Amino acid sequence: MEAAIKVAHVSKSFNKKAVLNDISIEIDKGQLYGLIGPSGAGKTTLVKMIVGMEKADAGTIHVLDKDMPNLEILQEIGYMAQSDALYVELTGEENLKFFASLYKLKKEVQKERIAYVANLVNLTDQLKKRVSAYSGGMKRRLSLAIALIQDPKILILDEPTVGIDPELKLSIWNEFLRLKKEEHKTIIVTTHVMDEAERCDYVAMVRDGRILTNGSPQELKAYYKADHFDEVFLKAGVKQS
Repeated sequence: MEAAIKVAHVSKSFNKKAVLNDISIEIDKGQLYGLIGPSGAGKTTLVKMIVGMEKADAGTIHVLDKDMPNLEILQEIGYMAQSDALYVELTGEENLKFFASLYKLKKEVQKERIAYVANLVNLTDQLKKRVSAYSGGMKRRLSLAIALIQDPKILILDEPTVGIDPELKLSIWNEFLRLKKEEHKTIIVTTHVMDEAERCDYVAMVRDGRILTNGSPQELKAYYKADHFDEVFLKAGVKQS
């Protein structure tokens, strides 16, 4: 398989506190890759560095064979941050139009993409409302729609389903699986929810800025002799300590 993303020996500190320590991962094209771990493990810092929003203190990051950060490659990345970066005085539709315009989409394509992403996250009926009137869950859904607006090759989603009701969560995950299978998109999802982790092709478990273990969910359950995925995380932690 060809790698879409290569992270090699990456370390990062903030105010002399190590947040990531010698991280190396490879993510294949068309793979649904899970970064799993508790809050403060370093997952968000790692995805921000892959996007190019943070620079590594040591090591290298390549996305689609380009050294990051790289403005050109940003056109190919859909990024959903953990905290919603939305214009609350605008409507949902105006937010989508604004972000679509950043990618220089033609008017017709823009229209099609807005209809598709709004339908996917179940916001079509709410597009004319100001975002300031949206609930927390609706804002998360709009953020996900924005991440998909330009039909990117790579989707990087930081805790995408936090605050979303179970039924919609299931339909969003089904869409991730479809995007991977039918459109061969590379998708990175960070989560601390173990049943979401099990839906990934491959998982890296992160704690205290280090990778505890990685592999497919099936491999990891077999290796750690675990029936449930949260057992894997606990046993991997014990092995490291």
